[in-house]
Amino acid sequence: MPTDYYDVLGVQRNASETDIKQAYRRLARTHHPDVAADKATAEAKFKEINEAYSILSDQQKRESYDRYGHAGVGAGAGGFGAGGFTGAEGFTDIFDMFFGNVRGGAESAARRSGPARGADLRYDLVITLEEAYTGVEREISFNHLASCETCKGSGAKPGTLVVSCDRCSGTGMIRGVRQTPLGQFMSQTPCNKCGGEGHTIPSPCETCHGRGRAERQRVMQVKVPAGVDDGSRIRIAGHGEAGQRGGPPGDLYVYLVISKHEFFVRDGMDLSLAMPVAFAVAALGGEIDVPSLSGATLKVDIQGGTQNGTRYRLRGHGMPSVRGGAAGDLYVHVQIAVPKQLSKRERELLEELATLSGSSVDERSFFDRVKDAFRPE
Repeated sequence: MPTDYYDVLGVQRNASETDIKQAYRRLARTHHPDVAADKATAEAKFKEINEAYSILSDQQKRESYDRYGHAGVGAGAGGFGAGGFTGAEGFTDIFDMFFGNVRGGAESAARRSGPARGADLRYDLVITLEEAYTGVEREISFNHLASCETCKGSGAKPGTLVVSCDRCSGTGMIRGVRQTPLGQFMSQTPCNKCGGEGHTIPSPCETCHGRGRAERQRVMQVKVPAGVDDGSRIRIAGHGEAGQRGGPPGDLYVYLVISKHEFFVRDGMDLSLAMPVAFAVAALGGEIDVPSLSGATLKVDIQGGTQNGTRYRLRGHGMPSVRGGAAGDLYVHVQIAVPKQLSKRERELLEELATLSGSSVDERSFFDRVKDAFRPE
């Protein structure tokens, strides 16, 4: 009867991928035929370990094995065959186990010696709601790493050269042969003299100290289109930090912060405005003047009997669309203004009105409605 793969690796059935890989590496070190004392027994055990790992390290195979057992994965199909390893994964794990991750070092050195794109920059620009409505052009200034003007980005003092590293012959990597239980293997590590760059600078530039970039202030104009919202960003390509070793520059991202307005409140493309209305106008009706962000004065007809909080909608007088579509709307919220000081004649008229219409709201009927709402049926 085939041995349970989880028992072979010595892990629980709910073991994670990391647990399975760690168990496999630990057992492979112990039972590898080239390092074990009993090579005959170790070869069979090593084959069993690799077979278990080839199934449990593959998510689909593992799920099939958990459901149907060995019948679901074709027992004996994994691990070593007559020709050695069945896949690259097993060989990679064994290779890294004995040599360490030299591939990562080689790839890292290759990245360091090749062109590198400059970093992106962020600039927060504060504008008013009026500027967001009309659009605006603003001047900004910021510091960034630019290509050194003295050495033109080479990092070398003018009149001198960047020379190829004599230790790695300009490759950025040091190659060597390592003796392991599996035989001789070629390894490569980043050059410790040039740091993987592949070149050295005998006479560094005095301005940038060999870095090829120096801090500089940039002043530029930024065009903000009409209709932008808080948190919008404007991408200005190629205005970030300079690249390295001939790489392209990064980009500048201008993030917009819209300051709070004293009167207008924005909600998407719509605007709201609380507008004080005299009691007489609210009661009798009339026309009032309403300001707008465009600077124009709008007319609103107030209907007689308008209550406090009533909302009037003015189509097309909200924020414009950045994409050129229809503009939003302006909502005018009526706030009935109660005068703090009255003339003698005004007081007489209000007292006469109070006498005719009643001095207060019918509170009894209001509370009766509240009680009715909570009274069980």
